[in-house]
Amino acid sequence: MSDLTLCECFARDGLQHETDFVPTAQKVALVDRFARAGFARVEATSYSNPQVVPQFADASDVLRALPRIDGVYYKATCANLRAVERALGDLEAGIGANEISLLVSASEAHSLRNLKQSRADQWKRIEAMAAAAQGRFRLIGTISVAFGCPFEGVIDEASVLADVERFASLGVRHVTLGDTIGVATQAGTQRLFGAMLRAFPDVEAIAHFHDTRGTGIVNYLAALEAGVRDFDVAFGGVGGHPAKVKYGGGVTGNVCTEDFVNVLETMGVATGIDLAAMMDASLVCESTLGRTLASRVARTGLNPMLARASTQTRVA
Repeated sequence: MSDLTLCECFARDGLQHETDFVPTAQKVALVDRFARAGFARVEATSYSNPQVVPQFADASDVLRALPRIDGVYYKATCANLRAVERALGDLEAGIGANEISLLVSASEAHSLRNLKQSRADQWKRIEAMAAAAQGRFRLIGTISVAFGCPFEGVIDEASVLADVERFASLGVRHVTLGDTIGVATQAGTQRLFGAMLRAFPDVEAIAHFHDTRGTGIVNYLAALEAGVRDFDVAFGGVGGHPAKVKYGGGVTGNVCTEDFVNVLETMGVATGIDLAAMMDASLVCESTLGRTLASRVARTGLNPMLARASTQTRVA
């Protein structure tokens, strides 16, 4: 049993800006390893344009070879209607993902820079994608720069909540708030997620924060206190926004899987993750990328007090 849901993002968000192509068989083995370690959601691949993101030119090949575990959601990122059509094609072939994403920026400037179109046009695209999905996938709506924009600064919280409402009106029942540049604060995190959960009790809130300034886990704990039970993580803290853009000062990275799980388990929060399998996966992720990653737990080992913490009462 687990008290929350962790989505492991290494194989998609973590690899999307890696310049060296990771062989298909390695990607398949990684995704399967994550699922078997207890991650209930795993980002498996992205239906990106291979000319833009060559790392995922093998999206369908990965899904074709990927073993499936009952109860696990395997996510494929979809940037446009063509991507959803590809996802549907793979689903018809019996190899498809069971979860896809829809992305909007919270600010006009970030939308123009990152998605190459206005927010109004992006919402039209999202509406078309949601309709094309025909209810055959679990849809994950994502609101980027929800806590602050590198070009516009502070984001109006009412505008973010309006975006959540718009996703909900399209039948999207899982909505991610993204701290894309790592500027969220504890107070702001609690306030915005608290407001979202009160206003939309039928929408599952997901936190996707970047650890740009070392505040990722602190803010995740603030989100947990606000009532959030779904979090995106990545082994070694890899991933994040494109290095070429550098609107986070060039320091990227998602909240680190190993370190966050370690904190949660010492708090008595059941993650549902096999800790030995997690540590093995951590080593494999470093080997895959051929470098030392950002996890402190990978260097020091799990907190030795975990055995004692596991005998205490789990929090709800």
